[in-house]
Order: sequence, then C-alpha cells, then structure tokens
Amino acid sequence: MTLPSFDALQVGDAICPLELPPVSRLTLALYCGASGDHNPIHVDTDFAHGAGMPDVIAHGMLSMAWLARLLTNWVPQTAIRDYSVRFAAMTQVGESITCSGQVVEKFELDGERRVRLSLTAMNAQGHIKLSGEAVLAWA
Repeated sequence: MTLPSFDALQVGDAICPLELPPVSRLTLALYCGASGDHNPIHVDTDFAHGAGMPDVIAHGMLSMAWLARLLTNWVPQTAIRDYSVRFAAMTQVGESITCSGQVVEKFELDGERRVRLSLTAMNAQGHIKLSGEAVLAWA
C-alpha cells in the first residue's frame, strides 16, 4: 500500500479497516499458548459459567493486538510513537470484530511530522469492544 504524503493526509481520513473472522475457541486456545495467559475464563466453559458468564470471553490483549495489526497494516512498526487503549466491553466467542482508525490530528514534534489516530474495535452490531489512540511518525 502506498501511503499518502503528510500534506495530502487530512484530519477525518479513515484508514483501511481490518475485518476479522468470528472469534473461535481455537483462536483463544492458540492465543493462550502464544501469550502465556492461561486464565480459564478464556478457554474453560464450566469456569466461565461459574463466573456468571454465558461462555468464555476473548482476551482483552488479543483485541489490543488486532488494533495494533490495523496500524502495522498501514505503517511500519517503527513509525508507532504511542499506542493506548481502553477496554470497553467483553468479546464473545462467535463475534466478528472490525478494527478501524481515523486521523484526528496532524502535528510536528521535535522536527518529526506525526499523525494522531482514534482507534476502535467493534462487533458487527456496532458495539465498541475497545477504543484507543495512536501517534505515528510520518515520513
């Protein structure tokens, strides 16, 4: 993908969304192994029921990783200067998540051109699961 020049980039511009397949139990099990987060709320249905949940839930950090992937699909990882999120709701097995971003500010800091993005991960019904912000250096 060719990035627009800093001058051509406008506040309000959206970046190409990342549409993910429905969250599966296999995805959660693989993420447990990769992350080392073996909390049973993510893989054990009986445990989840005991905690008052209808089923297991996705790791919050998995959703955060998806938003980071949205960024690195657009710019090199080395361009990320800041990245933060706020967890808004639990992601359930079977939900399809779409990650999106929008330019909210262009600025310069210490001689480096930067872009601030607002970020969102939401399900197909429009419920926000994660919101965040990133600052990217622009060439």
